[in-house]
Amino acid sequence: MGVYIGVDVGGTNTDAAALSSTDRRVVAAVKSPTTSDVASGVVAAIERLLHTSDIVPADVEAVMIGTTHFMNALVEARELLPTAVIRLCGTATRALAPMIDWPNRLRAMIGDNVFLANGGVEFDGRSIAAVDDEELERIAQCIIKAGLTVAAVTAVFSPVDSSHEQLVAERLQSLVPGLRVSISSQIGRIGLLERENATIINASLRGLADRVLSGFEESVASLGIDAPLYLSQNDGTLRDSAHTNSYPVATFASGPTNSMRGAAFLSGMLDAAVIDVGGTTSDIGFLRQGFPREAALAVRVAGVRTNFRMPDVMSIGIGGGSLVHIGPSGLTVGPDSVGYRITSEALVFGGGTLTASDIAVAAGFTEIGDPSLVAGLDQGMVAEAVAWMRGHVGSALDRMKTSPDPVPVILVGGGSAILGGEVPGASNLVLPDNYAVANAVGAAIAQVGGQVDRIASLVGIDRAQMLETARRDAIARCVAGGADEGTVRVVDVEEIPLAYLPSNAVRVIVKTIGDLIPRARL
Repeated sequence: MGVYIGVDVGGTNTDAAALSSTDRRVVAAVKSPTTSDVASGVVAAIERLLHTSDIVPADVEAVMIGTTHFMNALVEARELLPTAVIRLCGTATRALAPMIDWPNRLRAMIGDNVFLANGGVEFDGRSIAAVDDEELERIAQCIIKAGLTVAAVTAVFSPVDSSHEQLVAERLQSLVPGLRVSISSQIGRIGLLERENATIINASLRGLADRVLSGFEESVASLGIDAPLYLSQNDGTLRDSAHTNSYPVATFASGPTNSMRGAAFLSGMLDAAVIDVGGTTSDIGFLRQGFPREAALAVRVAGVRTNFRMPDVMSIGIGGGSLVHIGPSGLTVGPDSVGYRITSEALVFGGGTLTASDIAVAAGFTEIGDPSLVAGLDQGMVAEAVAWMRGHVGSALDRMKTSPDPVPVILVGGGSAILGGEVPGASNLVLPDNYAVANAVGAAIAQVGGQVDRIASLVGIDRAQMLETARRDAIARCVAGGADEGTVRVVDVEEIPLAYLPSNAVRVIVKTIGDLIPRARL
C-alpha cells in the first residue's frame, strides 16, 4: 500500500495524516504536541503515525510538510542573513529608499548594504537606464568586502520586463562566487516597494532554509523513509525542497492554506467559508474552486508590506486552549492561550486554568479529559462563554464575506468543539470526517501547482492566442514541479486590463494544478 504522509506544524499540535496514493483515502491520522524544536516534533508525529497504523516506511511515497519556521523567524527577527539590497532604477524612485518603513530590529539584521544602480524599465517597457557593468563590479567588491552571501535584486517594473534583473543576477554571481541572488520578478507583483520587500525577506531566509530543509530531510531519513520531501506553499500546492530552498517566503501562510485545502478535500465543497479552530487561534477564509481566496492587497508580514501570493485569511485569538477571563468588565475568551500545555493546564486534564475546551466539555459539546472536573461550573457562565465565542467567530466571518447573505461553512480543526456546531452567519455548517486533522490532510493531498502571472501586450496577437500561451506555460511549470502531465488542469484564469499601459496591455494570471507523480513512476 503506497501512502503520502502530510504533516502540519501548529502552535499547539503537530498533525500527521496518511493518504492512500491510489484512491486518496485517509488511512491514518494522529496529533502530537508541537515542540520548540520543530524538526523533532515532525519526527515524533510521523513515528506515532507509523506506530498506530499498519504503515511501514517502505509504503511512504512522499512526505509533505507545512511549516511556520520561516514566518516565525521573520516575526521573531532571528536567523536572518545580512543581505545586499540592489535596486535597478537609474535616476527614478530614489526618494524612497529600500526598507524605508521596516521595523528597526529587522533592518538592523538585514544591514545597510543598499545599492541604487542603473537599470529598470518604464511602465510601458522602455528602458530607464542601461545596466552598467563597471557599476556592478564596484557593487560586487562591496559585497565581497562585507562578506555577504545573499542578495536581493529588484528592478523598476520588472513584471513588465525582467531582463535587467536576470542580467544583473547572472553578472553578480559570476563576480561573487557562491552568491545566491533572489530576483523580484519571480517573487512579487506590480508595486515596487512591496515587491522589493518580499525579495529582501526571501534572500535573508536562504541560510535558514538550508538548515531547516536539510534537517527535515535528515529527520525523515532517520525513520527509514526513502521518499521525496515536499513543502506546502501559500497557494495550497506543493513544491519540492529544492524549490522551497530558493523561495522560502512561499511557505509563510501554508498552515491556514493546508487547513482550507483539507477542508475542501474532506467535505467535497469547493466554494465555501472555512473556519479552522486550533488550540490558539481561529482562522477564517474562503474557498474559490477548492483553493484559498488570495489577498488582493498588500499584506503586512511582521510589520513589512509585501505583495507576494498570500491567502486572504483572518485570524482571531480564540481556540481550544484560549483562557476564559471573568472580570469586572464581564467575560472574555482569549487571545492568550495555554497552547500545547493544554493537556496539563486545562481543568479537564487536572490543571488549574479555565480554558475554552473546559467550556466545551461543560456544555456537553465534547468529551475530553475528565468531564467530572468541570461538572461544577456555573451553567450561566458556560452559556455566556459559548455565546461570546460564537459571536466573535461569527463577526469575523461577516468581515470576510463579500455580501451579507449567509454562506456555507466548513468547520475544521481540533478546537472546533468549542463552537458546538453553530456559527452565526452560516447557511449550513459541515463538520467533515477527519476534521481535526484537516491541515495535515491538506498537506498530503499531493497536488503540485503552476502559475503564470505576467503583463502581456495584445498588439500583433489576439486574446485567445495570448491566453493559450499563458495556459501552456502554466501547465509546463506545473509539470516541471513534479506533476503528472495527464492530470494537470487549469483551475483559474484572470485577466486584468491595465488602462495606464499602452498597447492594450493586460495582466493575465493562469493557475494550474496536477497530481504528484507516484514514486514508482519517477
